[in-house]
Amino acid sequence: MTRGNHIKAKRKLASSPLLDSYRPIPGVLDEMVDAQGQPRPIWKRFISVIEELGADELQARFARADQYLRDSGVYYRVYDRDGASEREWPLAHVPLLVDDTEWAAISAGLTERADLFEAICADIYGANRLVADGLLPAGLIASSPEYLRPLVGVTPVGGHFLHFCAFDLGRGPDGGWWVLGDRMQAPSGAGFALENRVATTRALSDIYGEMHVHRLAGFFRRFRDALTSMAGEPAGRPAILTPGPLNETYYEHAYIARYLGVMLLEGEDLTVTNGKLMVRTVSGLKPITVLWRRLDAAFADPLELRPDSRIGTPGLTEAIRAGSVTMVNALGSGILETRAMTAFLPGVAQALTGKPLDLPSVATWWCGRETDRQTVLANFDRMMIGPALSTRLPFEDDNTTVLGSSLDSDARASLIRRIKADGAAFVGQEAVTLATAPVFVGRTLEPRPASLRVYLARTPDGWAVMPGGFARIGFSLDNTAIAMQRGGQAADVWVVSDKPVKQESLLPNERDGFKRNLPGTLPSRAAENLMWLGRYIERSEDTARILRAYHARLAETSDPDMPLLADIRDYLEPYGIDAEAAIPDALIGSLDSAVFSAGQIRDRFSPDGWLALRDLSKTVHRFATQVHPGDDATRAMTVLLRKIAGFSGLLGENMYRFTGWRFLEIGRRLERGIQMARSLAWLTRDDAPDGALDMMLEIGDSVMTHRRQYAYAGRRSLVDLLALDPLNPRSVFFQLDRLKHEISHLPEAGERGHLSPAAKDVLRIHTGLATDEPGDLSPEALNALGDDIAGLYTSLAKAYFA
Repeated sequence: MTRGNHIKAKRKLASSPLLDSYRPIPGVLDEMVDAQGQPRPIWKRFISVIEELGADELQARFARADQYLRDSGVYYRVYDRDGASEREWPLAHVPLLVDDTEWAAISAGLTERADLFEAICADIYGANRLVADGLLPAGLIASSPEYLRPLVGVTPVGGHFLHFCAFDLGRGPDGGWWVLGDRMQAPSGAGFALENRVATTRALSDIYGEMHVHRLAGFFRRFRDALTSMAGEPAGRPAILTPGPLNETYYEHAYIARYLGVMLLEGEDLTVTNGKLMVRTVSGLKPITVLWRRLDAAFADPLELRPDSRIGTPGLTEAIRAGSVTMVNALGSGILETRAMTAFLPGVAQALTGKPLDLPSVATWWCGRETDRQTVLANFDRMMIGPALSTRLPFEDDNTTVLGSSLDSDARASLIRRIKADGAAFVGQEAVTLATAPVFVGRTLEPRPASLRVYLARTPDGWAVMPGGFARIGFSLDNTAIAMQRGGQAADVWVVSDKPVKQESLLPNERDGFKRNLPGTLPSRAAENLMWLGRYIERSEDTARILRAYHARLAETSDPDMPLLADIRDYLEPYGIDAEAAIPDALIGSLDSAVFSAGQIRDRFSPDGWLALRDLSKTVHRFATQVHPGDDATRAMTVLLRKIAGFSGLLGENMYRFTGWRFLEIGRRLERGIQMARSLAWLTRDDAPDGALDMMLEIGDSVMTHRRQYAYAGRRSLVDLLALDPLNPRSVFFQLDRLKHEISHLPEAGERGHLSPAAKDVLRIHTGLATDEPGDLSPEALNALGDDIAGLYTSLAKAYFA
């Protein structure tokens, strides 16, 4: 769009259809327009351009942004009465705009606040002067489940408790920003903020390019460099600790790990040895010296903190006391999020800094203090009343925080009695009316309540503030509707300058030079999942090939009782495969298991690889309800085989040849060798029905090769081609050749001149088959060969997964 078009659009702004249909809420501040309904200065350029685009073009652009998010597999896990389910990421396509001058004031206020919380946390777990001086009540600290006694007196490595913080902000009716909540434990959303930016700029790239929007990459580069610096050289390494794929924000954990290039670990990946935190890898135990945790502190160590935790690492607290690991953030920092803590911040800030906070909190009264309790009771109808020790925002709590005026007489009387009897359990907070921001609904803009989450990261140069953030937008005018678990939406935040901004990325400056780092250490759990991914994909392909051959013959004869078809059903039955079903449950299960294994290692998967695998899974599930036996199933299997080949080819062409690739390849070769040996044994036996040899060649995808190389089709020629030929990628010998090569390059496979047990086993099997002749490979010998290949998994598991 030319500048002349923009000027023309600005002249038309007074009669803008988008503005004409926009109805701000009376008495509520709106981010986009003022009280007279006129665009605020920062929004004028944005409105002029989208007005020029028109509703149809905007809908098409926003649809492309949604498609990008679907293709990338961005999701958020929602928990409700029906259990957990994955929800597509709910992008609110119109970004929230903030002037960079205003953002500088927000950044300064939040930096001041982060320093204050650092001092409070250091005091709570250290000298306890704030309690001794009466600035914090001892009972409130001691009763909080976030106060972790095993960490009292422990000074973190490097001296800092906080390294990555977030603050939820809301704009009040007077235009000022208020802090709604503090996130000091394991703040989420930074990765989603990146995805919001990518999706939004895909839709509005021309506007984004003209509006001088500050980039996010520099913030993440500085924090990545800070993590690397804290980790130390050469043995230390940083990692991210996740609760696992069932966590509501697991996608973000994997995305951030991939984006920053650090390991993503679960509690079971770690162990504590001699006071040091170590990760179980295929190369043995390796030290982890910085751990960015994304789970609540109490779950981090079942030995000293929460015994029922299944996602932590026993002894982690011991490693922290020993000073061998830096936690981001320190265990126990969650006490800073306690809602009642907000009531004491003004006094603590005045005592420690000599002045009030530049960014105030929502007014809060702790009912454990007599004066506060009387204030809450006297203003009951205007208060949001909830648990004092909650670490959630009022609109995130489900039925535990209520507006006094919303209660009926019985509920009101009951709550007042509870406050009088046990005031320390409650806080009252000022009911906040959030400013509204524009959301594109249908073909128009509508106002919705909005809050803003801003992220800070500690670097060697002090706190870095992400120039943007993560805005939560309500799906209705109810303030509680901005919570993600209640259907809220997420919007990008553009910090806009009136002059060009620095173009930052994760890449270092060219003049700084570079060094090629060795491929990252591979955790044992990741290696095992990669191997099983390869096995499940190969198992699915083998099953699909057999079923395609079966249904092609069924379509030709329409007689399911013909000997060859009955024979195939007998072969598949012990493996739980119902050949009579067009799409057997076993085939669906294999592909679902492949998706599950890949889901355990999302940080090691490219978006394209994940998209291809998800597409494969969706296709087989769709076929299950649409496809019929015979010719229909034959075509369906061909489609699945093409998609499987596409997925395998994508990995083969794009995956870096490091240790992870070797385990994936080993899994594929193990499964193909096992399946080929067993199929050959069954279909080349003496009493196999007519047509069995032709079907075997078809299953082995070697019909054309056999015709070129052999004068006739007989048992020996099939065994020679599909078991012994070193050049046939479908032969058993070819699989063993690849297995021998890949296993020999695994860690410690041939170190110090000694072969590992797995290397010895594969060499033995390989050598035996290399000296065999087709006549030596009876059905019994082929079945034994399949069992020997299957046994390789046991040797590998003992060496690398145990």
